[in-house]
Amino acid sequence: MASNLLKGTMILTIGLLLSRILGVLYIIPFYQLVGEDYIGLYQYAYVPYSIVLAIAVSGIPIAVSKFVSKYNTLGDYATGRKLVKSSMLLMIVTGVLGFLVLYFLAEPIARLVIKDEDTLITVQDVATVIKYVSFAVIVVPVMSLIRGFFQGYQHMTPTAISQLIEQIVRILFVLSGAFLVLKVFNGTEKTAVSFAVFAAFLGAIASLFVLYRYWKKIKPEFNDLLESSGNRTSNVSLKNIYKEILVYTVPFALVGVINPLFQFVDMITFNRAMAMIGISGRESGIYLGMLNLTTHKLVMIPVMLATGFSMALVPYITSYYAKQDFTQVRKSLDQSIQILLFLTVPAAMGIAVLADEFYLVFYEASKTGATVLAHYAPVAILFALYPVTTSILQGIDRQKLIILNLLLGILTKLVLNMPFIKLFETDGAIMATACGYVVAIVLNLFAIKKTLHYKSNMVVRRVMLILIVNVIMLALVFIVKLGFGQLMTIDTKLEGLLVIIVCAGIGAAFYGFVTLRLGLAQKLFGERLTRFTKKFGF
Repeated sequence: MASNLLKGTMILTIGLLLSRILGVLYIIPFYQLVGEDYIGLYQYAYVPYSIVLAIAVSGIPIAVSKFVSKYNTLGDYATGRKLVKSSMLLMIVTGVLGFLVLYFLAEPIARLVIKDEDTLITVQDVATVIKYVSFAVIVVPVMSLIRGFFQGYQHMTPTAISQLIEQIVRILFVLSGAFLVLKVFNGTEKTAVSFAVFAAFLGAIASLFVLYRYWKKIKPEFNDLLESSGNRTSNVSLKNIYKEILVYTVPFALVGVINPLFQFVDMITFNRAMAMIGISGRESGIYLGMLNLTTHKLVMIPVMLATGFSMALVPYITSYYAKQDFTQVRKSLDQSIQILLFLTVPAAMGIAVLADEFYLVFYEASKTGATVLAHYAPVAILFALYPVTTSILQGIDRQKLIILNLLLGILTKLVLNMPFIKLFETDGAIMATACGYVVAIVLNLFAIKKTLHYKSNMVVRRVMLILIVNVIMLALVFIVKLGFGQLMTIDTKLEGLLVIIVCAGIGAAFYGFVTLRLGLAQKLFGERLTRFTKKFGF
């Protein structure tokens, strides 16, 4: 199980990580094309889009994978097939309804977000980009259904590859569209942003085509399993199928919406709170763009590991929970939490330490932007822990607790946001986000402990060891960075990139050497790594 979980996780994680890296890299030329003043318009479109998308479909891949995995474990392959066939039309309708809601509510949403006075971006500008991005909602529900079906059979590659192709196609159209609008047709930055957000629809079409090709390729395997089971028709009624799927989907739809919903809270409160302390609309708009787009893109890179884990974890935990094999469930929890923190903590904290260089390389030299990134990056650890803890609750059928804990986390963010922003400006929004996630995660962990009687002193010891090694590694990276500062003035992107490569390389080498010497890495990643590292004397 451990090797299969790791394999499935790594396939999803690599695909998601590559997709996320591309999603950060394209911002570099796009930022240069539209500039600091208009980059915020891009995130004004994507936050409402992400919320509608999360409500409509974000729970579907994991819910379907959980459903299919459960019935496959019971030898009932027909029920999963019945779900996909009957749900296709429903997903098409869901996509169209989501599109109509976002398209026709674009202007009211825009009026919540921004005021026309004292800003370069108007209500009409925000409404226009929301309308352009809404077309992508039509396609995504069907795409999510098919991805979930593949994952239920532990086929993670179609999801990973389709997500990667979706991102590549989207980025090509974002950059080429913006370039043509601005450099060839002499259009405005606002028009360029509108074309850029429409690229989400084109990327989704490309992803759907990839999934269709995989379906044609793997369908004979699905047919063979159906034939060998001796049960070609499902005895489960459509009513019961949809009832069960709804129970699975609603919590994960809310889980998927948590991050964009936190961002939406910032969108509707940030400018207002900043105005109350005398900061202009243009200035606060730039700060909000830094918080919700430029730094957020970098902060979310380490979180992709958690997304891969949460997607791969649910089918396995569901399978063992259905068999009442609590020993394997607990082993899955032990392994997932440790590996997640082992990889996420150094990545998040490394970005914080090298925030000046990261912001310079990806965007431009900005003390404010780098400070926001340095303070925001550690929150990535919370972003990573949340989906994994909710996946565990989903796998053990504690959906109601997921909803309750999520709502309490969002309420915490909503209550604290404006007071914190008035006191600490942009840092206040970051602190309110961290508090909201801490509340939700702690409640999730409490529910897991109570349900499974889960307690592991071994995990606590290893987590403490991971944190200690990280502190030493980060101190080393900081010293190396100071050394660079003494030798040269870091003003260009190339110099910033050199500092990142050297510091990250030294930090990674130290972290790898120490954890291998301690035997920690081998214990987490299993026999294959152990056999490999023995050749080098570890």
